[in-house]
Amino acid sequence: MRPADINADLLHSLGSSLTRMRALLVDRYPNARSSLRMMLGSMGVNAIQNAGNSTEVLRQVKAHSFDIVLSDYLLEDGRDGQQLLEELRQQHLLPRSTVFMIVTSERAYRNVVAVAELAPDDYLIKPFSADELQARLLRAIHKKKFFGQVHAHLDNGAYALALASCDRLVAEDSGYLFDALRLKGEILNALGRHGEAQLVYQQVLAERLLPWARMGLAVALRGQRQLPEAELLGVSLVDEFPEFTAAYDFLAEVREELGRPVEAQQVLLRAAAISPNNAARQRLVGDVATRNQDLPAAEKAYAKVIERRQGSSLTTLEDYANLSRVMLARGHLDGARRLAEQLRRDWRGKPEGEFAALVIDSLRASEEDELVKARLAAEKALAVRQALTEERRAGVISRRLTLDLAQACLASGDETNARQILRQFAAEHHEDRAMIGEVQAIYARAGKEEEGQTLLAEVGKEIVEINNRGVLAARRGDVEGSVRLLTDAAERVPNLQFLVNATKAIFTLLELKGWDPGLAKRGLRFLQMAQSRDLRNPRVISARELYERVAAKYGVAAVPFTASRNIGNRDGL
Repeated sequence: MRPADINADLLHSLGSSLTRMRALLVDRYPNARSSLRMMLGSMGVNAIQNAGNSTEVLRQVKAHSFDIVLSDYLLEDGRDGQQLLEELRQQHLLPRSTVFMIVTSERAYRNVVAVAELAPDDYLIKPFSADELQARLLRAIHKKKFFGQVHAHLDNGAYALALASCDRLVAEDSGYLFDALRLKGEILNALGRHGEAQLVYQQVLAERLLPWARMGLAVALRGQRQLPEAELLGVSLVDEFPEFTAAYDFLAEVREELGRPVEAQQVLLRAAAISPNNAARQRLVGDVATRNQDLPAAEKAYAKVIERRQGSSLTTLEDYANLSRVMLARGHLDGARRLAEQLRRDWRGKPEGEFAALVIDSLRASEEDELVKARLAAEKALAVRQALTEERRAGVISRRLTLDLAQACLASGDETNARQILRQFAAEHHEDRAMIGEVQAIYARAGKEEEGQTLLAEVGKEIVEINNRGVLAARRGDVEGSVRLLTDAAERVPNLQFLVNATKAIFTLLELKGWDPGLAKRGLRFLQMAQSRDLRNPRVISARELYERVAAKYGVAAVPFTASRNIGNRDGL
């Protein structure tokens, strides 16, 4: 069949669905957007929005759901369309069902097409005609519809259901075999079934030496703790595909796990040199350099993050906190003061910005031995935090900023508030060894290491006792008692363990006793909170599967993850 006939068949099969689609055009130049608008209009796509920069893209995707995104490769701030796609996916702002196509020059296409970690659905090489755009777009839309069920399950965190759907597609003679195997391998790795994922990627590599398959195999080997073998694969990837920056990130993580943090930092610096405008990677460099006590490199990397995101909605309070922390550790007190002033300008009118600036002020004053000023700034920060809590907006304060506040309290002599904050923090993150290590470090810096150890021991014992009471109640058959205990625990201490256990207890009770909309809403809220913390955690995935199964039993439509996240935001979560 000729290409023209294939396109005509696709156009006919998609029919009126094209007229119901919404598109987003991302390009610095209005004339380029106008040209694309006319081309899409000739296909029947008329609901079209424009974006000239990354900030506008974020505003648009938060306000609308798009079926099609066409993005120029070169964006206005030195970033590129591939980085934009990765950020949108990582922040769960773009469903997998959305067709994302990059418009690029032939040279840029050669640099990125073979090694993209999150591959766009297609690339359009300039110049192109309306007919070529139509042909590529129709095929991409058709492919999205073919994988629609798998994508919907993945967006919801329902990995087991996604795997079952994927297996059905692998068995079909569709022309999408390698795409289906890629999805299957990713799902198996996410489920922790790394041995099975390894077999899938080896099957692909026996046919074609695809970089993404080698990367997937490396992830599977790492999951099986075969770290030297995973490292060798990572090394081969960065050597043979130097533009494959995700491989550098992976290799750095493996080398840290192998106890070679300096080599991990060197790998990340190589990636940052290839992609110097990628703020997310600069942050990784800063994090690793901080752990290595290479404070000059950390300060340089964190400063680059703020520079690249200046004036953009992509910037976060964490960026300023990271830089201020290193500046204070290096004794750059004037720099920390100027940074707090900049933070207040950049976040003018936002209480969370004032909160972060006050924390920096307090820590700086403590370094200058001005304890009265330090205590006053910490008290003001505590008041802002309380106001945010009452407005149900405490979630805008990151984990690191919470620890910085505790350190400010401790350094200024307010041991009561410091202990209260750190006790709650340790309870909510007791399974995160890195965060617990930060709590220990705060007490160690204050010369109170023994007090810190005592606090963590108390919290650990309390967590175990609370959890055991709920679990034992369930084992005795007292499911309702288990729900009461575990939901109370999750409300008081919303750590991942309690959130998952409360979710499972609630939906187990509903499965036994019948559907209760109020209780189900509470269980869904706990699940949403757990998914927001770690969507790919096997225990979270298991809780999601239970929810999906019980909802299906009673004919209740499962709430998609993105929708449940919005519900959680309205509830102040």
